[in-house]
Amino acid sequence: MSSHDDDSHEHRGSVVCVTIVAESVLEGRLIDDLRSAGALGWTIASVHGEGPRGRRVSDLEGGNIRVETLVSEDVAERIWNRLASDYFPNYAITAWTQEVQVARPERYRGPGAPDGASR
Repeated sequence: MSSHDDDSHEHRGSVVCVTIVAESVLEGRLIDDLRSAGALGWTIASVHGEGPRGRRVSDLEGGNIRVETLVSEDVAERIWNRLASDYFPNYAITAWTQEVQVARPERYRGPGAPDGASR
């Protein structure tokens, strides 16, 4: 194994990918909540599909978005708690989390990261 391979292994680690599919009218609010939970970045895409709740208000106002963010477990927990209290009961929204391997996991640790890797 080359020294380059050794370096790449040292910079890999697990983070949580939080994926949210929601009405596009919620985009600004979701981004504010992600930021306040400690997410440092996200990706947003316009998507379409159908779910168990059927037609939504946003079907006429822009469809749906898919938001993904890579974060530490603590930040993922804060995001999930906000979704559960403020979004799931009131909106056509779905979300899921999964552990993923990334290069340089310290880049995804938001405020309050226990190892001081916050940026």
